Amino acid sequence: MAHHPNQFDLLRTRRFVPLFITQFFGAFNDNLLKNAVVVLINFHGMQMLGLAPELMIQLAAALFILPFFLFSATAGQLCEKYDKAAIARVVKQMEIAIMLVAALGFWLHNGVILMSTILLMGIHSTLFGPLKFSVLPQYLKPQELVGGNGLIEMGTFVSIILGQVAGTVLVNADPSRVTLIAALLACALAGYASARAMPPAPPTAAGLPIDWHFGRQTWAIIREAKQNRAVWLSLLGISWFWFLGAIYLSKLPTYASDVLGGDASVYTLLMTLFSLGVGVGSMLCEKLSGSKVELGLVPFGSLGLCLFGIDLYFATPVAAAQTLDWLAFVRDIGHWRLMADFTLIGIFGGFYIVPLYALIQSRAAPAFRSRAIAANNILNSLFMVASAVFAAILAGMGVSIPSVLLIAALLNLLVAAYIYSLLPEFMMRFLVWIATHTLYRIRHEGLEHIPEEGPCVLVCNHVSFMDALILAGAVRRPVRFVMDHHIFKVPLLNFVFRTARAIPIAPAKEDPQAKARAFDAVAAALAEGEVVCIFPEGKITYDGQINPFKSGIEEIVARTPVPVIPMALCGMWGSFFSRRYGPAMLSWPRRAWSHIALKAAAPVPAAHVSAAGLQQAVSQLRGDWQ
Repeated sequence: MAHHPNQFDLLRTRRFVPLFITQFFGAFNDNLLKNAVVVLINFHGMQMLGLAPELMIQLAAALFILPFFLFSATAGQLCEKYDKAAIARVVKQMEIAIMLVAALGFWLHNGVILMSTILLMGIHSTLFGPLKFSVLPQYLKPQELVGGNGLIEMGTFVSIILGQVAGTVLVNADPSRVTLIAALLACALAGYASARAMPPAPPTAAGLPIDWHFGRQTWAIIREAKQNRAVWLSLLGISWFWFLGAIYLSKLPTYASDVLGGDASVYTLLMTLFSLGVGVGSMLCEKLSGSKVELGLVPFGSLGLCLFGIDLYFATPVAAAQTLDWLAFVRDIGHWRLMADFTLIGIFGGFYIVPLYALIQSRAAPAFRSRAIAANNILNSLFMVASAVFAAILAGMGVSIPSVLLIAALLNLLVAAYIYSLLPEFMMRFLVWIATHTLYRIRHEGLEHIPEEGPCVLVCNHVSFMDALILAGAVRRPVRFVMDHHIFKVPLLNFVFRTARAIPIAPAKEDPQAKARAFDAVAAALAEGEVVCIFPEGKITYDGQINPFKSGIEEIVARTPVPVIPMALCGMWGSFFSRRYGPAMLSWPRRAWSHIALKAAAPVPAAHVSAAGLQQAVSQLRGDWQ
């Protein structure tokens, strides 16, 4: 059986594996260090300047996040100006030095030294953050971007939970801290070794002057990020995810102990379920999106975050009479629904966040991509601080932890609705994704013939009212459809067509001005380098056969010479949206989740385009499968 490429193939490539390993060990070391310090403060009496343990833990969190405010703008500039692989090696050398300082702090049981290393690791993460995401489009092909992001997110969340568990275990298991010190240094060395294997990633803005004034540059990159509406709203969407995540993570220890009556192992279990859920959701994104940036998964993810966040409130049981360890907790069937909620919140969080990162990488200008990620890190930090303030206010008002989590889930519903109202493309893609993944099983053939950039025209046979949605859901690039003005006005579908900036057209004998406007709009779209799709038959078939192609395609290409890609839809004849059994969408559906195919042939140069020739090419592609 032939092998179908998937995201796991990236784990066998030198252009991805070193970055994956470098990020994995970096995130692991971050959490190993922070959790080890927290355990020393909380359970082993480590002090600093006479501060209470609670204040020391809060100070540690603040020290780690502070560099994201101060240095993210500078990090973004450095990643644009210099080779990102070279920067990765410098950052990993810095990590080795930091871990040597941390080794001294653990050996001496010195709180001041260890707190300083948390600040330094915050600087390390600030410098590496823009690099790890902005380098992916340089290392990966466009069709690999979603899978690559999914693997990075999966690796990050797995390393976070492993680092937290290891921090607790190694501190408690070895009073001398030698094992902990060895683990920290080994991970730092492994990260540096993998960074040395990263392929070159040339600068995207070598002439960019570095502005060291962090305040001015922070405002500058945020202002520039706002110029691209889709990128800006994606940045806000990701930051909102971290707002929610910070609430869950900050409340989880107390939730596990005070609400559920569990010990530290129950907290670790719930953290593991959440983190593994995010990892699973991140990896499933490639399969669900067809290896393209599928914005339809974002509303799907936010809907799941709302539903299972709300259900978590109702699934919370009464605290046990005695303290439970993780095994006793799992054995109680009354806890299974709650564990499923935590896992599903993580899975839908993966569905939500991976496409947003991929959208930023694909739509931000290459020369601004690292700074866009830096802007994201700044916003993430602001939202996490806001999350802490929000949770503190609710706690001060006496709101219970389950109620805080319920309020967060309900707030997510409101914020999601607001964002999708500002950028309807998210909801439009969601409707397309739902329609094409619940009604049909689609096989794609030859879609690689559609160029990744530059203008082109797609021509396809017209079988049903769903044709445009199927093409929109399958083609990697945004498509401008030229369609009959009557179909353009179909309820519900009209929202999709308007959001996708479809071009309504009317026959010349019905409205010559509307036809002229449509051809002008097509020429303008092609001049902007967009993809335009037309159905040259001019109408949906009544008998399943391909109607003669009209000459409009010849006029389009004569006016704007671009390549034309013949495409064929197979298997749609007889569907609920076709006219096989009379008027479309009026007869009872005769089949569900049926097999269909979308095929594409090699581009036809503009000089060789003819309506008759394209009709023959589409007929050959379709064959006898109507």
